[in-house]
Amino acid sequence: MTEDSSADLDFSGALQRLREHDPNTAVAKAKEELHSLDSVTLNIAVTGETGAGKSAFINAFRGLNDDDDNSAPTGITETTKVATMYTHPAKSNVRLWDLPGTGMPNFKANKFLKEVQFETYDSFIIISSERFKENDVFLAKEIQKKQKRFYFVRTKIDNDIRSVLKTRRHFDEQQVLCTIREDCQSNVKELGNPKVFLISSYDLGKYDFHDLVDTLESELSEYKRFALVQSVPVCSLAMLEKKKEVLENFIWLAALGSSLGALIPLPLLSLAIDKTVLLTYLVSCHNALGLNEQSLIKLSERVNKPLSQLNSAIKSPIALALVDKMAIRPRTAMTKPVKSLEDLLDARLLVTSFMNATEAFRSTYNVLQGALNEMINDMRQVLQAAGLD
Repeated sequence: MTEDSSADLDFSGALQRLREHDPNTAVAKAKEELHSLDSVTLNIAVTGETGAGKSAFINAFRGLNDDDDNSAPTGITETTKVATMYTHPAKSNVRLWDLPGTGMPNFKANKFLKEVQFETYDSFIIISSERFKENDVFLAKEIQKKQKRFYFVRTKIDNDIRSVLKTRRHFDEQQVLCTIREDCQSNVKELGNPKVFLISSYDLGKYDFHDLVDTLESELSEYKRFALVQSVPVCSLAMLEKKKEVLENFIWLAALGSSLGALIPLPLLSLAIDKTVLLTYLVSCHNALGLNEQSLIKLSERVNKPLSQLNSAIKSPIALALVDKMAIRPRTAMTKPVKSLEDLLDARLLVTSFMNATEAFRSTYNVLQGALNEMINDMRQVLQAAGLD
């Protein structure tokens, strides 16, 4: 089963697979696909002018502040001497590469091209904080020759907006953005008028970050799309809805993979296998939606709201159990006890064994769909509490 054909299946398709094939084989293949979905690597190269904000963009993409542990070093001078890989803190298979700046005085194009190793990367993001220049266009042409995708990103848009606000009594933000975009595009028109994405690394919910993710996603293979959308921070309701759509597309795969337990006639073993797959999928959703403790802390810092205010927006038993299970700090005696995730799953499945794989699939599918919906609703409330609704 190829990754793209697998992605075309849904609840009905998975049931059909169980009916038409040996259940053990169908479920085993689903487990293999789950492993592939979680382990596929996505490599994104980030390059551009020295001081354009490459490192800040990489940090923001990974949901980190510039002074966090494992963040890419930032500065007004070139801090990247060699290609440096930065893995996502929750999805280590997603890797952003900080390439040396193309605007250094000692930049040598031929040397750069020999060292860049085009085959390593799925996509290239070319960054500038002003106009795109000759070196940017040169690099884009070389990327095209290698049949790779490139995207122009104009950073520090928040600085431009603040600058204009200081000098104009009558301010039209959309007109300013349009002027910046047209100016940038005029410098790269020889490449076929590629789109230029306007981004603030310190407020991804504004401007074109969502559009950039949409474009990246549309030009990746199915499993790499899943990795991309899982990894980007939830910076707006629109991004939350995108994550919901992607996570829903693969519920059937987790449900089918967990059904293997129903085919093994040993006491207790079926439940253990079933819950392992369910737990893995739910933890993955929890992290992707930004409900884990680290993500909530970062959101609290970014919007300057108390962490307790964001935590209080989480109401569903499933999300609370996941927060408790994955907490960095141990729960204090004053904290209200939470029913364990394992107990919640036992209660929702109602029974510990099934007559056949189809019955197991239906039950686990419904449990996962319900749990995902609860977590989505919780994250909507978190965003509202953060003032991002």
